Amino acid sequence: MICSCTQQDRQPPWVDLFSNNSLDGWNIKGGKATYINENGTIIGTTALNTPNTFLSSNKIYDNFILEIDFKVDPIMNSGIQIRSNSLPYYKDGIVHGYQVEIDPSNRSWSGGLYDEKRRKWLNPLEDNPTAQAAFKQNEWNHYRIEAIGDTIKTWINNIPAAYLIDDKTASGFIGLQVHGIGKNEDKLGKQIMWKNAKILTTDLARYTTKTPLNPVITKNNLTYQEEKSGWKMLWDGKTTNGWRGAKLDKFPEQGWFIENGKLIVAESGGGESTAGGDIVTTEDYSNFELQVDFQLTPGANSGIKYYVDTEINKGPGSSIGLEYQILDDELHEDAKKGAHEGSRTVCSLYDLIQANPKKPIKAIGEWNTAYIKSIDNHVEHWLNDVKVLEYERGSDNFLKLVSESKYEKWPNFGMLKKGQILLQDHGDKVAFRNIKIRVPQNKKQ
Repeated sequence: MICSCTQQDRQPPWVDLFSNNSLDGWNIKGGKATYINENGTIIGTTALNTPNTFLSSNKIYDNFILEIDFKVDPIMNSGIQIRSNSLPYYKDGIVHGYQVEIDPSNRSWSGGLYDEKRRKWLNPLEDNPTAQAAFKQNEWNHYRIEAIGDTIKTWINNIPAAYLIDDKTASGFIGLQVHGIGKNEDKLGKQIMWKNAKILTTDLARYTTKTPLNPVITKNNLTYQEEKSGWKMLWDGKTTNGWRGAKLDKFPEQGWFIENGKLIVAESGGGESTAGGDIVTTEDYSNFELQVDFQLTPGANSGIKYYVDTEINKGPGSSIGLEYQILDDELHEDAKKGAHEGSRTVCSLYDLIQANPKKPIKAIGEWNTAYIKSIDNHVEHWLNDVKVLEYERGSDNFLKLVSESKYEKWPNFGMLKKGQILLQDHGDKVAFRNIKIRVPQNKKQ
């Protein structure tokens, strides 16, 4: 006997996602477009004055290979959500996550990757004319979608379309989108159809397909949309360029290291600025938006400071500035301290304002995204795309809080017109990456 394998044994163990005449296993999220199952074909129909609607799988998927056929009205836009979620704390439960675009317009980005209600375009098809030409207008088209680890690959009608490496979201539901049409009656009653949906969730290494495309890598890079909207990298992911020690004229020789695209504070016993010391940008910033991914270890303490002047405190301890606190609230005793209750918990304005206790902090060891926006003295702290506090620099309330805090002894604290961005060495191992900044352009007079 040469081989005991049967033809059936060699076939991938696909699981069908649609039953013949039922929407069992699926639910509708978002708007009020309608869906029916007609002999195994899902038909979505547009409705007026309603937001995007999604027929979403009840089941959550992480790693998978999905194949599906679709047909779309030429004047519509649609998409297939993968690793998507609807969470109460995120924009009142709006559906968000990766979307494989369905785009019958002249742009022809079907098969590209969009981040619904978050970062927008991640992997468009403007540099992939072969995939753009693969879409068939007014006909059934076929997608293959592979989501394995941090890698998402797509094909349209067997033509490689997108290749993304990104670890923003590891799991979520699958969703079939009927795009909102607002008050446009010309689009009322238009249909999007899907059929032959099947999924693999086991033994994926055996069935994955190579792609000839070069990957779009988001780690320590600007996304397509960020580059279009004026963001700049504040750390290149490889060198110490643009940074120096807060009390040095160069980058610290110890206490910090770069590893696998992470800028890491070394563990040194929990002391404040006693090893390598804080690091600061070599440039000053006034109005800005700052985004930083951070990864805590158990019991760790650190922070992101802004409007820092390293000349103010030349003695022991950290440089002086407003601080977005980074902390393991469960294990570090600092979470219970502070001049104002809760003001030393993670993402709070350190010692001044407590962040919303319902903040969406991820587990220790996972990546969180801090976002700080300061425009014309209005400041916001965000965590994982959710705003957790805001305040006005220089307001009566702000000045009162400062007068009641550890910063009372520093004249004019927090009121610099411009200053440096600082990453704090508090003697605990904390990693940073994806450090980006956007400075608003001055309007022409």
